[in-house]
Amino acid sequence: MRTALFALLWSTAFVAAAQPPDEDATVTETDKSYLWPALEIVGFDLLLSNYNRQFSGTSDYDVSWSSIRRNLRGPWVVDNDPFRVNQFAHPYQGSLYHGAGRSTGLSYWEASALTFAGSAWWEITGEKTPPAKNDQIASGIAGSFLGEPLFRMARLVQDRSDLPDSWRPWLAAAISPSVGLSRLAFGSRFEGAFSDHNPAYSGRLNLGWSHATREDFGPAPDFKTDAFQADYTLDYGLPGEPGYHYSRPFDYFNFQALLSGANGVEALSSRGLLFGTDYALGDNYRGIWGLYANYDYLSPQIFHVSTTALSLGTTGQWWVSPKVALQGTALVGLGYSAASTARHVVTDTSEYHYGMAPQVALALRVVGGDRMALDVSARMVSMGNINRRAAGRDDISRVGTAFTWRIQGRHAIGINYVWSHREADYPSAPGTRQQTLGTVGIYYTLLGQHGVEAVDWRNTDTAAGR
Repeated sequence: MRTALFALLWSTAFVAAAQPPDEDATVTETDKSYLWPALEIVGFDLLLSNYNRQFSGTSDYDVSWSSIRRNLRGPWVVDNDPFRVNQFAHPYQGSLYHGAGRSTGLSYWEASALTFAGSAWWEITGEKTPPAKNDQIASGIAGSFLGEPLFRMARLVQDRSDLPDSWRPWLAAAISPSVGLSRLAFGSRFEGAFSDHNPAYSGRLNLGWSHATREDFGPAPDFKTDAFQADYTLDYGLPGEPGYHYSRPFDYFNFQALLSGANGVEALSSRGLLFGTDYALGDNYRGIWGLYANYDYLSPQIFHVSTTALSLGTTGQWWVSPKVALQGTALVGLGYSAASTARHVVTDTSEYHYGMAPQVALALRVVGGDRMALDVSARMVSMGNINRRAAGRDDISRVGTAFTWRIQGRHAIGINYVWSHREADYPSAPGTRQQTLGTVGIYYTLLGQHGVEAVDWRNTDTAAGR
């Protein structure tokens, strides 16, 4: 695992160093700053460390010159802080580093290098505990995989939203606080460094209620059968938009955030095209293919899993008939993953594992005119050889289906079914352990500006959703 871990770290760092500037050729050095984002990161880490020292209730943040010198000497370890701290809080912290660089004019790769360095700075100076390899991946690499979509969504709201002008800066700052801080401090000084090149995008917000229809996971006293949910999904840079090209990382990405009244953040994922190009098959199919960057966090009430991965795959759209379009993504990759059972289901803390794991992700969407959409998605992570505390395996799958029907304008209703399953086997807990949860939900959907969308390159004057 150690060899594979450092291979992932060094390959990402090498790629970042090897890339040319990936923004518009008209950007000059006066449109960017290396000093300000570095100062933002150092200042943020100092404030966070001192806040945690006062209010965390632990001595982990009693940093001293002695602890800094010790951390500089190493060794780097794998820690076992709470799952949501390691796999959600650390990537989000890294996304703030990335946003600080992007919102002050740095290219994706420059901001990614700054994020990696900022994460290392925190590991050495922010805590007195030994620096952790798993945290460096979560903050330093997953932070950029998450931070770039957040930055682009903030700019999308700021530049193209149909919201009132007075609302846009506040919503952009809520999506990416670094964007809000830079705008507050520097006005529009750095905004010319980034152009989105007018992507085709499709967003939808689901608000509704979910009910557990299948519960097969043993005793769980804190389990909630019914829960309110808020689910936001954005596809950015859909293939087929005339004149749009994929010359920069994350010119295409899919982003999803699912909040649940039962357990907070249930799902958070970012899948963006890191390197790739577009292609066409006949007159009715347009697609992209290449290397994707993936960050996935999944936490239904029965287990947790998170991955930071690189995947090979493709995203495309096919006009099956004049009114029906088929959109899809297929990815196969390898990444550094973490998995554990939920705390209230099983108290065996040895079931908290890290390891390199293959993963598969599939998504399919049928768009019928401007009225309906049917979505089917599946993902699987297979941790078949785990070297964290004990050998074993941990296979996790999640399959979801959803049907959306537009009622009027941007307003729609929908229903979905989600199946989550974990199958684990460890020497510390003999026998195969299975956990399964099925939920059905009904919800109100607020569609994006263009309603139920498909990109129609065949006649740009009457393009559906454009």
